[in-house]
Formats: sequence, structure tokens, C-alpha cells
Amino acid sequence: MSDNRGGIFRSLKYFNAKIFFISLLVSNVGSWLQLTASSLLLYRLTGNAADLGYNVAFQFLPMLFFGTWCGALADRHNRRRIAMITQCALAGQAFLLGVLDLTGLINVPIVYALSLLLGIIGAFDNPARRGLVTELVPPVDLPNAMSLNTAVMTGSRVFGAAIATLLIGPLGTGWLFILNGFSYAAMIYGISGLRKSEMYPPMQRPAGGSPVREVFKYVAGNRRLLTMFLVYVAVSTFSFNFGVALPKLADIRWGDARAFGWIMASTGIGNLIGALLTARLRTVSMRWFVGNIAVLGLASIGMAFAPNVWLAFFWSIPLGMGGAAMIASGNAISQQESPPDMRGRLLALTAVAFLGSTPIGGPITGLIADAISPEWSLAYGGLIALVCAAVAVVAWR
Repeated sequence: MSDNRGGIFRSLKYFNAKIFFISLLVSNVGSWLQLTASSLLLYRLTGNAADLGYNVAFQFLPMLFFGTWCGALADRHNRRRIAMITQCALAGQAFLLGVLDLTGLINVPIVYALSLLLGIIGAFDNPARRGLVTELVPPVDLPNAMSLNTAVMTGSRVFGAAIATLLIGPLGTGWLFILNGFSYAAMIYGISGLRKSEMYPPMQRPAGGSPVREVFKYVAGNRRLLTMFLVYVAVSTFSFNFGVALPKLADIRWGDARAFGWIMASTGIGNLIGALLTARLRTVSMRWFVGNIAVLGLASIGMAFAPNVWLAFFWSIPLGMGGAAMIASGNAISQQESPPDMRGRLLALTAVAFLGSTPIGGPITGLIADAISPEWSLAYGGLIALVCAAVAVVAWR
């Protein structure tokens, strides 16, 4: 029997993968600075979890409506060029948010408008940047590269959320947004420094046809992918709204809204563990995917009813581990099952399933936190994750 495990960091033997992931790490520390600060800024302005839910809805609505089309665009055009443009635009959005905050002009409608702008840019950036990962390594190492991408994207939360929590008192949220704007310089440097001669260019999809319809038809005809995507959508919609549920849960149940940042940081440790455990696998199985959804569900319920912040820290590790392993598994499975000319579209569809579902789940979670209790705004997602895991096991068998 062959061993399904390999070196966790084996993709880093390629120069392009190394420079890309190091740059992505620096940039995403800044992104988590902004995500943590914007949640605390909105909670400070309104005190309502529902407003946090509406904010993430504005941020991810463009992904829901345009994400798959943007994936088709990334399959047809130069992903490196698209990513350079979007990274510059993301930096501009962060600087604008910071300046408005520092000058005292910030208010809830402006935050919503800039979140919508962030979402529009992100809808183009996500499939291009993630699709670029598939050009950094040969196909045999794609599952590992996709898992390392998830490890960097989610594990950077450890530093970003912790730094935000430390600096938000002395600096305020505005300077954190400015710092995020500067952090995009790392990603721009990394993309511009890729060695073209060492890249693995994708098979170009011919012009014409119906690229979006084609990817939906392909998924519908592949039982493994269809099962994965249906579960992925349900769990992503209701079980990943930590930025909505946790600020109020930390404030009401544990007595300090700032604990939100520390819990997000410790969740990032779990994210890193889950993504790296997935990265060690040469082939990602449905069993691994479903098992980690169950871990996510149990940890969500445990954290929701943790009587103090120390037990919340305990539950944050499996919460992050199960969540990141599920994301990394979904990305890896989509690439394992993907024809070369459809990788960008399948990555975009995975992003739509994960991020595009947030405009539905975010407001629901916020309303539950305000109308029922902060505890159930987190616990209900855990219950749904457990049900999805059970249904997936039965469907796959």
C-alpha cells in the first residue's frame, strides 16, 4: 500500500512558490488587521451583531453574483496581470478606509460602501490570485500548494488578529487600516518577482462557448465534486460567521469585546494546524473532508457555551483546525478532479461556495445573536455542520 503522505512544505522547493507564499503571508497579516479592526469598529459604532452581518453581506455579495464569471475571466486572461491590478486596488481601498476613519468622517453607511468596494475588487482578485497558485508547481504538487495557500491565508490570522488587538488601543482602528494598505506592497513584490521561465502555464480555454454553464454541468456530472460542493455551501453559509458572532459573544458572555481579537488569533493557530495536516496528504479524501466538518461543528458548540474565555481559547484550536482543513480539502479536491482548462473556474466556484454564501449566513447569524442569544448565533452553525457531516457520509456511501 502506497503512503498517501508527503513533505508538508514540498511545494516550497520551487522558487516561485516560495516567494509567492512569503509575500502572501505578509500581506494577509495586514488583511487580518483590517478584518479584526473593521469588526470592532462597527461593533463600537452600533453595538449590534446584525450590523456586522450586514457588513459581511455587502463584502461578499459581489463574489456571490460575479465570482464564477470572474473565474472564467481568469481562465482566459493573464492571471498575474489581473492579480497585480487587484492588489493595487485593494491597497487603495484600505488607505481610503483608514483616512476616513482618522479624519472622523467614518460612519456605518461609509463602512458598508467600502465593504462593497472591497467585495467587487475581491471577486476579481480571488480566482486570479488562487489560480496563479496552480502555475507555481507541477500538477503532482497542486494539492500541497493549495493546502499551503490555505495555511497562509488562515494561519496569518494568528499574527494579524493578535497585532490588531494589541495596537487598537494605542493607535485606533484607522492606523490599522493604513498598515494593511502598506502590507499589499509585499504581495505586489511577490507577484512581480515570479520567474516566468519556471512557471507552469495553464491550458488556455478556447474563446466562445458558455464557460460558467460548463463548470456547473461538470460539477453536476461528478458525484464526488457535487457532494463536496453541496456540503461546502451549507457549512460555509451557517458555520463560518465568527466575525459576526464572536464580538458580541465576547462582550456579553466573557465580559470583554477585545477578547474577540485574541480568540481569533488562537483560532488562527488551529487554522495553521488544520491546513498543514491537509498539506501533508498527496491525495485528499472525502473522509478527511467530512471528518473535519464534524470537528468544526463540535468545537463551535463547545465555544458557544464556554463559561469563560480560557475554555473559549481551548475550543478555538479545534474550531480553527476543522475549518481550515475543510477549506483546504475543498480546494484540493476541486483541483484533483479538475481538467487543466477548468481550474480557475472550479477555484472560483469554490470561493463562491465559501465566501459567496456569507451574504446569507452573516445577517442570519447577526439577527440570532441580537434576538435570541450570542451563544446560539455560534452554536446553530455547529449543529448544521454536524448534520451536514452525517448527510455527507450517508450520501457518499
